[in-house]
Amino acid sequence: QVQLVESGGGSAQAGGSLRLSCAASGSTSSIVVMGWYRQAPGKQRELVASISSGDWIESADSVKGRFTIARDGARNTVDLQMNSLQPEDTAVYYCNANTYDMMYWGKGTLVTVSS
Repeated sequence: QVQLVESGGGSAQAGGSLRLSCAASGSTSSIVVMGWYRQAPGKQRELVASISSGDWIESADSVKGRFTIARDGARNTVDLQMNSLQPEDTAVYYCNANTYDMMYWGKGTLVTVSS
C-alpha cells in the first residue's frame, strides 16, 4: 500500500511561483512513476508532469519551460516547482503514484492564480 500527502497549494499572482510537494509512505519501493495531475472546472483531468524511478520525465506542453518536477529519494517526495504562473493554471492538483498493478491518488490541493 502507498499513501500520498500533498502540500504547498495556495494562491499566487500571475507571474508568481509556487512549489507543490507530495510525500509518499508505505510500500514506496514498489512505485514506478509519480506525477501531478490537475483538473479545472469544466475540464478533463490532465497530466501536468511525471517522473519515473529512473528519472524519466514527461510534462504537458502547456507547462514546459515553466514547471519542473523532481524527486527526493531520501524523503520519498516529489516536488513540482511552478514558475510564471498564469490564471489558466488554476485547478485542483492531484498527486499520483503508480506501481506495476495499482494506482494511488492524493486527495488534491487547490492552486489559485489571480491577475
